[in-house]
Amino acid sequence: MAKTGETLDPKTSDKTVFICHALTAQHVSLAGSFNGWDPQSTPMQPQGEDTWLVELELAPGQYEYKFVVDGAWCCEPGLEDHAPCPDCVPNSLGTMNRTVEIRERSGVVEVGVGAAA
Repeated sequence: MAKTGETLDPKTSDKTVFICHALTAQHVSLAGSFNGWDPQSTPMQPQGEDTWLVELELAPGQYEYKFVVDGAWCCEPGLEDHAPCPDCVPNSLGTMNRTVEIRERSGVVEVGVGAAA
């Protein structure tokens, strides 16, 4: 995983790269079924003005996740949490979670690419 200030290169990794576009964010993290929904355990690294990245080694399977942008949980910045999104499923809180399926593969898998907020 990249250190703070280090730029990740998703083209040279066999890991899953989660990407979030959040223009005005000060802190972005990733919470999901792969980390016990802990909003602090997987901080994302800034990659310029509005892009945040994190690389994870995930075993094949299906996972649910959300971005935590400055403390607010969302499927994608700028998208209301009750609005439909292409890769979302309802959760027990009455909102939506993003999903990703990791298959056996070689090379990078990029997920969570959203519009800038």
